[in-house]
Amino acid sequence: MRIISTNIFRSFSRDSNIFFSATGSPLHNLHQFRSIAKVRLKWVKNRSLDHIIDSQTEIKAASLIKDAIARSSTAFLTSKSLLDSQKLLGLTVPTLRFVRRYPSLFEEYPHPKYPSLPCFKLTQLGQRLHDWETRVFNESEDDIVERLCRLLMMTRNKMLPLQAIHPLKWDLGLPDDFDRKLVRKFPDHFRVVKGTNGLNSLKLVQWREEYSVSMLQKMNEKGIRDCTEATSNDAVSSYGNYRRGKAALEFSMSFPRGYGGQKKVKAWMDEFQKLPYISPYEDSRSIDPNSELMEKRVVGVLHEFLWLTLYKKTRRNYLRSLREELNLPHKFTRIFTRYPGIFYLSLKCKTTTVVLKEGYRRGRLVDTHPLTRLRDKLQYVMRTGLVFRNKAADILTSLDHSFDNVEDYTKEEEIEEEDVEMTDEFCDSEEEIGSEKD
Repeated sequence: MRIISTNIFRSFSRDSNIFFSATGSPLHNLHQFRSIAKVRLKWVKNRSLDHIIDSQTEIKAASLIKDAIARSSTAFLTSKSLLDSQKLLGLTVPTLRFVRRYPSLFEEYPHPKYPSLPCFKLTQLGQRLHDWETRVFNESEDDIVERLCRLLMMTRNKMLPLQAIHPLKWDLGLPDDFDRKLVRKFPDHFRVVKGTNGLNSLKLVQWREEYSVSMLQKMNEKGIRDCTEATSNDAVSSYGNYRRGKAALEFSMSFPRGYGGQKKVKAWMDEFQKLPYISPYEDSRSIDPNSELMEKRVVGVLHEFLWLTLYKKTRRNYLRSLREELNLPHKFTRIFTRYPGIFYLSLKCKTTTVVLKEGYRRGRLVDTHPLTRLRDKLQYVMRTGLVFRNKAADILTSLDHSFDNVEDYTKEEEIEEEDVEMTDEFCDSEEEIGSEKD
């Protein structure tokens, strides 16, 4: 067994600091604190969330292949073009084997000129899914614009390199051509510029005050401190105390079973919750980077970012590419195991994925989106093809007729957890699983 050592609360006061919001007005006039103590924490394996990540990895891979076929001028991809895409797609099996698993989505046939070269095109149902997805993107355009604006508003310079946003398209629910379509359609929101590093970057044209309220603030304002467990009266009372300066906004926490050092952990979390909440949309450059206040601000940024994603999760390496722009410390990924009541770190599918725990209840996504519901239908098509294999072509007609009524078939599962103790290197070592290139 290996142990996580975490620094917590023995506080001493520092000089008073004034923080400023993005508009330049004073935000806080308070003392910052530095606290040091030792608490033994566990990384606890959550089998339910691991299963979700495992299944969604295959949905994402199938969706990316579907989009690549739809983009192709020939409307098909050859087996040769798919050979080296396994790592890019995040698959644990060869891509050709993966594609052949789902004949209800991908149809295999010989190349028109080279009969020995297998080709893959979308089935009628696969093409229908793609057309449906395009319609969902068009209908969700306002939501997409808001997500992008919020992401850019959290950054230091209100812009991000396009190469850092592209890997997040699946997580944020962005269309394939967002960098062209949205910039052209919403010139008062976005502009593509050359960054200081010479890379093409997406820049926010104008600060959007209506988007500057974080999800945590919204939940407290509506009297929902914990979306699934807390009562409305308690939440309203908590927010009222916060508005009167008597309490800080609190993060929803769900601790694993058998969590070690319960009394110390509870005392630590109580002190953490009492620290002032710094919105991720406020300027944080005046905060002492070594203070507990900055640590809570980092938790707030990661919490807000994960709320922006459709599945309340993303790969750790995607966040690393945003580290400087989001003003995160060099070893910010230790936060994920330091606060296991808020985040879960998964090692499934040969990568490291961070999940916002409050986004799920009993193994299911709490806040669904039209695109996530469409992806549930894609999963249904994939599963049907996997079950019937060679008979997939015969069932396409009946499947197509019943497809509109398909709901999320995923069964509710109790969250299963397994205690595994690890060191901080679990989060930060480049030699661990997290060193994969996404």
